[in-house]
Amino acid sequence: MFNLFKKKTKLEKLDDQYKRLLERSFEMSKVNRAESDRLQAEAAEILNQIEELKS
Repeated sequence: MFNLFKKKTKLEKLDDQYKRLLERSFEMSKVNRAESDRLQAEAAEILNQIEELKS
């Protein structure tokens, strides 16, 4: 209940976005490989940002 008003940190937001992109990429890999590759590239960029924030 107390997490209801807690704001997400930038790291948490990036992590959520990374997971969503990976899920979309997986779904697109069944239909459109080029779009899946584009989403994978976006996810890799976000992963780099996450690693920079952690260090």
